[in-house]
Amino acid sequence: MTTAPHAHAHRRERPFVPFALPDTIAALPRRPFAFSRAGLDAAAAASADPGALYRLLLREQESEAPLLLARRILDAFLHPDGDRGSGPQQAPDTGDIATEVAEARRQLAATARSLRDLDPEPRRAVLLQRAPVTLLAGCWLASVSQPATQPSVIVNRLFTHHLTLRGNGDTRRGLTHLRRRALENEGIHLPPIAAVDFLDKARARPLTALHGCFHLALARLPANFLPEVVGVHYAFHTLGTDDLLTATPPPLSEDELGRTLATYLDLAGPDERRRLHHAVRLTLDLEREHLTLLTELASRQTGLTLEAKVAEIISRHAPMAGTQHGSVRVGDRLMSDIFRSRSHPREASAPPDLAAFLTDLRASPYLRPTGPGHGDCRLTDATKFGGPMFGILDERETATLRAWAARVQAGERPVIEIPPDTVGREQAERRGTAIARSAPDDIVLAETEPRDHRELFHRLVNIENFPHTLPLAAERAERCFQDAEILFVHGSGGRYTDASWFDYSPQALYERAERIYWEKLIEPYRPLRDIPDRDEVLFRQSTFYLTYLIDGAWLHRLARPGHDERDSDAMLFAIYADEMGNGDLRKNHITLTHRVLASAGIELPHIRDEAFMEQDELPDNLYGFAIQQLCMCLFPDRFYNEIIGYNLAIEMFGSGEMRLHEIQKLRHHGIDTCYEQAHLTIDNFSAGHAKQAADIIVSHLDGVRRLLGEAAVAGEWRRVWRGYASFAYFLEQPLLKKVTEDPPDEALTELVI
Repeated sequence: MTTAPHAHAHRRERPFVPFALPDTIAALPRRPFAFSRAGLDAAAAASADPGALYRLLLREQESEAPLLLARRILDAFLHPDGDRGSGPQQAPDTGDIATEVAEARRQLAATARSLRDLDPEPRRAVLLQRAPVTLLAGCWLASVSQPATQPSVIVNRLFTHHLTLRGNGDTRRGLTHLRRRALENEGIHLPPIAAVDFLDKARARPLTALHGCFHLALARLPANFLPEVVGVHYAFHTLGTDDLLTATPPPLSEDELGRTLATYLDLAGPDERRRLHHAVRLTLDLEREHLTLLTELASRQTGLTLEAKVAEIISRHAPMAGTQHGSVRVGDRLMSDIFRSRSHPREASAPPDLAAFLTDLRASPYLRPTGPGHGDCRLTDATKFGGPMFGILDERETATLRAWAARVQAGERPVIEIPPDTVGREQAERRGTAIARSAPDDIVLAETEPRDHRELFHRLVNIENFPHTLPLAAERAERCFQDAEILFVHGSGGRYTDASWFDYSPQALYERAERIYWEKLIEPYRPLRDIPDRDEVLFRQSTFYLTYLIDGAWLHRLARPGHDERDSDAMLFAIYADEMGNGDLRKNHITLTHRVLASAGIELPHIRDEAFMEQDELPDNLYGFAIQQLCMCLFPDRFYNEIIGYNLAIEMFGSGEMRLHEIQKLRHHGIDTCYEQAHLTIDNFSAGHAKQAADIIVSHLDGVRRLLGEAAVAGEWRRVWRGYASFAYFLEQPLLKKVTEDPPDEALTELVI
């Protein structure tokens, strides 16, 4: 690990390369990953347990530590022996890769089909074990579309796949829901994937959790690992392991996957091709490895004696028993003593001898018949309603226990042998060791504050490489939300908004939104009689371009696995998909922005490039508005309420007087109006984004009411409305100057309207 150089080193020596459509980028330039000391320490303190890593990567997306762990996990999987130059040396073509994957699929398909055709009990064990991978399928696409990668040709192609996997806006038809239904048809009912007990209920082994960790790590850093994303995506879905195991149709056709691969390879250079090929081969290895685990698991499950199955049940539940057995004795020992090592993991003692325990248990009074029922005894009676073990075992476990009790009561006394369970252990230890030893040389310590707004904007756009900026981003976003509450009192005087406070009800929200739409945006419109000259028009437009170049950014992190289970999440994703043209580059709003810039003769580097910090076309004092969008979007859980309020404000602003005037002025001077025209139509309050944004708020708060009660709605609503006010805070600068002696913080600079 090294110390990061300041981002402004050699500032004037960088070449200016103007961005031009189409965006044919195949990989971002290699950059270090900058972490603070606190971030490094937090990652070092994180548990190395595979299940804990899985949960952390899935559930925590707003801090540095998961990003650092993701970088190390990717390094460990891609370069398990520490040789970062390993991997294919030739730059392959589409045919080479397709042939290699097709051959692997022929081999693996037979295994997958044999697992699907197992008897119900081992098949259920296989599907249950595979679930933590099955339900993550495609997670690496969740944030591949972001300010640093749009409007890339390959990213938009991948985004169309992401839309398909999410059911094209209807999550009930999305891949995750289809797979869940397939599992439920097999009697497998699992909690949400982000639930704290998901892995326990799936009985996930360490190797399964580690495979999930690789997929989740790729989902955390997709911009920096774009070649790997494409390679994993192509190989995983072309192999179709989960399609075969769950007997569900492939979500993406082989032809479409092949065309996407060919598109990428046409864009890629030799290094990107090698990286992709290496990721393809890794994916093939991982699927072979996991199918081997599933095969061994099925074989073990099939060969287990009834006594061994009972031992597994006891082993599974003993850690939670604590001292609840009190004075219960089996043989000559207290049960609390027998299982102390499981109940108290910190106590160094040998694991219990389950074979000896079961031998003693079947000789104990607890298995003597208590009634005429088959298998009735004190042990099974304890699992019935009112018994001390009621609700602890599931139906299958209870049935297994009763069958064993019946066998014991029938006088059967086979020698009890518990085969060691080593399925997947060696592979998990090997991959866990690789993660522990991983030390990528591109991880650096960085504590410096950004020198100015330009550098802060650059960091936020490329946040994967600047995680140490996250605390600053959270602080800025929160400060803006707090400052914006001044408009709760004075907001009615806004020219384009009304952020004044009102008590929430669905009807009150719709009435306020409609009044703003008509009274502030539509009715004031009159065609301009005098058109400003071209320079003035372009200057006014330049005050918008920075935010146009990150259009939709406030929503781009809201649809990640484990964070997309509310109805409002699907509705927000649908709006973001529209902003990105639903994968159609011609309709992508970032593409439209670049078209407008080109028609106006404005040349800029892409916002992801360091050279953008030196551009002189866009005014310096207008970065605050775009920075606020980029800051709040990095905290989709913490600022969810504020984001949906902000979403209402920005979508409503797309309609009405200002937009119509801009179209009139641009047309007069021969400048492309495509961006303004798109928002004038798509953001309408009849059925467009403005109306959808109000519906989203109502849906979310209705969910809060049903889950937490009416009293909780008020607190959530205040945060929603300050999100709306935060947009007005930038837009209504003349109003703010009237109502306060102190101008807004310079860090939240003016948007001149």
